[in-house]
Amino acid sequence: MFVSKKTILVEWGHCDPAGIVFYPQYLMWFDACTTALFTNAGMPIRELFSSHGIVGVPLVDVRARFISSSTFGDELTVESDVQEFKRSSFVIRHQFFKSGKLAVEGFETRVWAGRNPDDPQRLKGLPLPPDVMARLSGNKTE
Repeated sequence: MFVSKKTILVEWGHCDPAGIVFYPQYLMWFDACTTALFTNAGMPIRELFSSHGIVGVPLVDVRARFISSSTFGDELTVESDVQEFKRSSFVIRHQFFKSGKLAVEGFETRVWAGRNPDDPQRLKGLPLPPDVMARLSGNKTE
């Protein structure tokens, strides 16, 4: 399994008046970690979308479990990996560690999306390409 790692320094602006990370910030970090996952697997997002003719990988489901809080100055290590592949969607897990202990765990379901040929204003889920699944599984194809 391919695991992408990213370090995040909690800054003052990430925190709420109680001094802990304001929960919507984690959704922004989930997205940044998803971008890092593709990049670290050798598939920078901009090039990936262009080379595969897709519009993006929109989020269709998200959930999070908050185990311990983080505050200004904390350094978080995030590990992201794909937990499941379906025909046109995939589930990414993000684990945020603080001082080596799991602090937050989040899951995103994203869809491999292109333009709908019947209505170009709409998106349509497309089959995940085998080369993308291989790289995200840790099996380099080049």
